[in-house]
Amino acid sequence: MLSEEPKLNNSDATDDQTPSGESDVSQQQTAPAPAPAPAPARELVSMSNRTEDDDDTRPAGDVDFGQLLDQFEQEQATLQEGEVVRGTVVGISERGVVIDFGYKSEGIVNPAEFTEDGVITVKAGDEVEVLVKSMETADGLPVLSRADAVRMKAWDDLEKAYQEGSTVKGRVMERIKGGLRIDIDGIAAFLPGSQVDVRPVRNLDSLRNQEIEAKVIKLNRKRSNVVLSRKAVIEGENAGRKDQTLGQIEEDIIVEGQIKNLTDYGAFVDLGGVDGLLHVTDMSWGRLQNPSELFKVGDNIQVKVLKFDRDRERVSLGYKQLLPDPWSSVEERFPIGTRVGGRIASVADYGAFVELENGVEGLVHVSEMSWSKRVKHPSKIVNPGDPVEVEVLSVDPKARRISLGMKQIQENPWQTLHDRYQIGTRVHGRVRNLTDFGAFIEIEDGVDGLVHVSDISWSRRIKHPSEVLKKGQEIDAIITSIDTENRRLSLSIKDLEPNAWERFVNEHNPGDVVRGKIARFANFGAFVELDDNLEGLCHISELSDERVAKPEDVVQLGQEIEFKILRIDAESKKIGLSARAVGKADEPIIDTKIYSSEAGSGMASLGELAEFGLGRTEPDQE
Repeated sequence: MLSEEPKLNNSDATDDQTPSGESDVSQQQTAPAPAPAPAPARELVSMSNRTEDDDDTRPAGDVDFGQLLDQFEQEQATLQEGEVVRGTVVGISERGVVIDFGYKSEGIVNPAEFTEDGVITVKAGDEVEVLVKSMETADGLPVLSRADAVRMKAWDDLEKAYQEGSTVKGRVMERIKGGLRIDIDGIAAFLPGSQVDVRPVRNLDSLRNQEIEAKVIKLNRKRSNVVLSRKAVIEGENAGRKDQTLGQIEEDIIVEGQIKNLTDYGAFVDLGGVDGLLHVTDMSWGRLQNPSELFKVGDNIQVKVLKFDRDRERVSLGYKQLLPDPWSSVEERFPIGTRVGGRIASVADYGAFVELENGVEGLVHVSEMSWSKRVKHPSKIVNPGDPVEVEVLSVDPKARRISLGMKQIQENPWQTLHDRYQIGTRVHGRVRNLTDFGAFIEIEDGVDGLVHVSDISWSRRIKHPSEVLKKGQEIDAIITSIDTENRRLSLSIKDLEPNAWERFVNEHNPGDVVRGKIARFANFGAFVELDDNLEGLCHISELSDERVAKPEDVVQLGQEIEFKILRIDAESKKIGLSARAVGKADEPIIDTKIYSSEAGSGMASLGELAEFGLGRTEPDQE
C-alpha cells in the first residue's frame, strides 16, 4: 500500500546511496530544497501500480507518489479566490491574456483590462499582479483580473497612508455636490470643498484634470468611502515657510509666486506659505473678462506687492504694475483728428468700446456711429470682435477716456444739403416721429425735417399732429428753411396749397352770408366748417333769438345752415359767425354786462367773444 511505503529521510541516507553527480545530503540540509515539480501523468500512474513485492530500495533523489500528492494538494489548498498573485504573461489570444501565476496552473484575464486606445499593453514574458476571481471554470482555466488587483492594491495603499498619516496622489475628475471627486488608481475619493485649500476656493472647476496631493482623513473600505484633505498638506508645507516669507514681504517690492487658484475676480498666488490676491483689475492695463484668459493654475509669475497688512496677513498684488502704463503717452500716440483702426471690445446700450491697442480703449457713442441711420442699439451696427476705423474726437488721459467717432469716416449728408435742396423745394418723405410740437419727416437717409404743428394747415386749428398725420405715413412738404450747421430743416405742409385765409379775406367781408356745416360743439357755442377747410365760431348767443342753455339744443352736428359773417381777423385767423343775424339788417352789438366771464359758468369771456366779433345788447333783467 502507498501508506506503508517508507518515506525518504535525509537522516537515513548514506554516502554509498548517493548517486554520483548528486549533492551531499548534508549540503542539502543547509537550505530548504524548492518544491519538486509534479511528475508527469504516466510516471504517476506507474508509481501507483507498484506492489509490496517491488524492491523498496530507490535512489535518494526519488520521491514517492504520496509525498507528491500531499504537496500538490497543500499548494492548491493555500490558494484562495480573491487573492492577489504575481504571474507571467505566457500568451495572448482572442479569449484573453493567459498568465502563469505559479500554482501549477494558468489563468486568463479579459484582454480589455490590458487595452488602452485599442492596443494591448502587455506581451509574453511581462510580469503582472492579478486577482484570482474563480478557480473553477467551464474551460478549466481560472479567471483572473488585473483591474481588481490594481484596485485591491490601491485600497491597501490607502489604508497604509491613513494609518501612517502619509499623503496620496490622485486626479481631479469632476465637481460634485459639496466638493470634488478624486480618482486614486480606480478608487473614487471625495475631497470636500472646505478641504481643497487653506482659503475658500469659489471656482472648483479650475482644478479639473489636475493631479493633487492629499491626506486620507476618513476611510471605510467596506462602504468604499474615502475622504481626503488637500488643505492639510498645504498647511504642512506652509508651516515652515510662512514666518520666513512674512519677514521678507514689504510694499512695492517685486516677488515671485505660483498661481494656486483662479476665481472670477482674481487669482491667489502662493508666495511661500503666504497667499496673495492678484485682483483681475491689476492683471492687465487692458480689458480682461476672466483671469483664465491670462493665467492658469501652476504658473510661476512675478508680481508687485501693492498693499501688505501684517496683522491680518493679507497681501494685495499687481501684475500690470510691472509694465508701462499705456495711458501716460496716449495723447502723443492718438492726437485729436487722427483716424485709427481698432477692434470692437464690447457693446453697451449707449455705445461700443473699441480697443485701439493693448490697454487702451475708446468709446464710440451711439450718436457718433452713423450720419444717416437711426441707431436704436449699437449691436445693430457692430459686434464684439469686428474691425473698425474710427476718428479720435477727444482724449482725457487722467480720466482714461478717449471719445471716438465712426460716422466721421463717412460723408456727412448735411454738408452737401444745399447742393440737393433749396428753400421752396417740394420734397417727399415719411413721418418718422410725432411730438406735441410737430412731426419729423425723413426726406432721405439721415436727413429729417420738422413740420411744426402750426405749419400743417392754413385753416384748421390743430392741437396735436396725430389729429392729421400717422407714423409711417408718406407725405409731401415744402422746405421753408435750411440750417446745415445745426442740422435743422423746416418743412410746411400747408404751403402745398394756396393761402386759404388770404383768399377768404379777399373774397368776403363782414355782413356776407356764407353756408357752413356744424363741425363740433363747445360749451359757449358751435364751430362751423366753411369752404377751404376754414373754421368759424358761432357763439351760443348767436344761434337763436331765444336764450338757449346748450348749442346742441338748437343745431346738430353735420347740419348745414347759413351764417352771417360778423368779423374777420386775418392776422389771428379767426372768423365770427351768427345764425340768428341771417336776413336781418342790424348788426349785433356785444353786451359787456351779460357775457362777462365766470369760473365754471361755461360762458366765453368778453375778450373771447370780441375775438370773433360776437355778442349782443340786451336790457338787464331783474
